[in-house]
Amino acid sequence: QVHLVESGGGLVQPGGSLRLSCAATGRIFGVGAMGWYRQAPGKQRELVATITSSGITNYAGSVKGRFTISRDNAKNTVYLQMGSLRPEDTAVYYCNADVSAPYSTYRDYWGQGTQVTVSS
Repeated sequence: QVHLVESGGGLVQPGGSLRLSCAATGRIFGVGAMGWYRQAPGKQRELVATITSSGITNYAGSVKGRFTISRDNAKNTVYLQMGSLRPEDTAVYYCNADVSAPYSTYRDYWGQGTQVTVSS
């Protein structure tokens, strides 16, 4: 069984920084693309950033230049360094990853979500 375990959310003042982490755990053969999505109250879930297994990144326009996605392939972990945070960044942040278990094809997995609140 594969799980994505997130950590690092919390309350931060506008202009502040936070770092989210997400580790893929369980019986894992390979990890493909990983990413972060977010969902604010009353809104649809939206892409924040993705990173391929070779390190190619993609960002939503609203976070480009403020957020940085990275990964540690040895630890099957993806990070989201968030800076210059704004109240509109407030949302539940979800980790996503394509993971294959031994003798299985890649499947799409989601983390449980971690709350990020930007407020003074």
